[in-house]
Amino acid sequence: MDRLFAMEAFVAIVDAGSITAAAQSLDVSQPSLVRRLAALERDLGARLLHRTTRRMSLTDEGRDYYERSRQILQAVNDARHQLSVRQAVPRGRLRIASSVAFGRRFVAPVAAEFLAGNPELQMELLLVDRVVDLVEEGIDVAIRLARLPDSSMVAHPVGEVHRVVVASPAFLKSVGKPKTPEQLKGARCVSFTGLTSPAHWAFPVGRKAGQVPVHSVFVSNQIDAAVAACLGGVGFGRFLDYQVLDHIQSGRLVRVLRPHEGEPIPVSVLYPSARHPSANVRGFVAFAQPRLKAALRALQAG
Repeated sequence: MDRLFAMEAFVAIVDAGSITAAAQSLDVSQPSLVRRLAALERDLGARLLHRTTRRMSLTDEGRDYYERSRQILQAVNDARHQLSVRQAVPRGRLRIASSVAFGRRFVAPVAAEFLAGNPELQMELLLVDRVVDLVEEGIDVAIRLARLPDSSMVAHPVGEVHRVVVASPAFLKSVGKPKTPEQLKGARCVSFTGLTSPAHWAFPVGRKAGQVPVHSVFVSNQIDAAVAACLGGVGFGRFLDYQVLDHIQSGRLVRVLRPHEGEPIPVSVLYPSARHPSANVRGFVAFAQPRLKAALRALQAG
């Protein structure tokens, strides 16, 4: 027996003054309501109503149960209303994760704009160059640059980025511009460990990826340090296009081996699968999607 519905039916009978009127208000049949009332009385082990063909009245037990039932139903309705309101307006905490450079360039401005329009929200933006476990680390939304395996995550694609090989004009003047990835063998290279191995760089060979051994004379787990080394003429560097776009546009770095860059890397906004995602998640994803798409389109156009 659904005790909550039985309680609601009992209160409706008392408020309406008759089983017939209560059945109409609840949009159920009269016999069904009679059965529910009888089942409730059996479950409670007490008679709640005195019923005759002409009138109906509460027993002492029924009067007490009626008052308590009204309080409980009111509390249930209040809780439902509060949840409904919460689901409609972003409030409370929202935790977002992204890689460091992408997060600084693209996610942080979008997050700040969303936060400015939702004053009841508190936001934490976690920028790390590793794959975070959304469930284990309590992350609500992540922006991920990768081909995603099938999982319990809900993913919304927003664009793509490319791996690029770059070098400073001075370095290229001294060693020449390579025409194929194989020409990087033995050349001085800069490796950012968040993206590539310091020993081998993968390039497409037909439909497969071929490994080219590289001589990394500078290795860093921080993108800014690796880019700075490349700008300083230390060697060839491999980065994602957005990480060095400004330097390419200014001429401080030159993009090489463009025909060998391979397939682009998808960018997705994802969050743990749920039948009813919170207003915080729904609101941010809907807000971020078009803005990230526009920013990534502009990146590729540039």
